[in-house]
Amino acid sequence: MIEVIGWLFQIYSYMIIAYVLLSWLPNARESVVGDLLAKCVEPYLSPFRRFIPPIGMIDISPIVALIALRFASYGLISLISNFV
Repeated sequence: MIEVIGWLFQIYSYMIIAYVLLSWLPNARESVVGDLLAKCVEPYLSPFRRFIPPIGMIDISPIVALIALRFASYGLISLISNFV
């Protein structure tokens, strides 16, 4: 069970990275894949974007979101492993 949770967090991290990379390609976010990623990733990224302003043209909120996701995954896996 712990491995499955770790994999789910890893897959979600990859989805965030793919969504960020799609922002560099013109019209990529308007594709079916871009729309699907936006529906999955934007609800998680939007609170970070509210509190972390971009630096010039660079949005660093996905980096902070990935770090927070990593801490959350370590914390959840640690909690579950203590109970199992």
